[in-house]
Amino acid sequence: MGMGVSRGGGGGRRGRRRARSQPMSEINVTPLVDVMLVLLIVFMVAAPLLTVGVPIDLPQSQAKSLNTQSEPITVTVTADGQIYVLEELVDRSTLLGKLDEVAENGTEERIYVRGDNVADYGTVMQVMGQLSGAGYNKIGLITEQEQSQ
Repeated sequence: MGMGVSRGGGGGRRGRRRARSQPMSEINVTPLVDVMLVLLIVFMVAAPLLTVGVPIDLPQSQAKSLNTQSEPITVTVTADGQIYVLEELVDRSTLLGKLDEVAENGTEERIYVRGDNVADYGTVMQVMGQLSGAGYNKIGLITEQEQSQ
């Protein structure tokens, strides 16, 4: 009888120890959710800052934006008549050479022309004429959406 009592008491303690030493099979997702929310906020703040780096004052338009899958090449004409391909300053004479380097699809590449609001209209048209004369057919003008009052 004494043996039965000691086994029951010892076996009970051993059982509790085993239950504590077993690995937990649950995943705590709270830290994961916290990290993902912080990353989401960081990317939401950083995404608008990743646009083309040449600062210009774009004219406003009521046209809707186009949905494109690939990143287009941007040619920027600043207020003082300087021309940029992506973010690199180029002369009008070297514009087509730089575009040939950057364009992966050749003359089938989509090109967006960004002209400053106070840029000379003739300069913007000369750049577009030069692009069109070189065989680039997919040329678009970029404007800002007009703010309704």
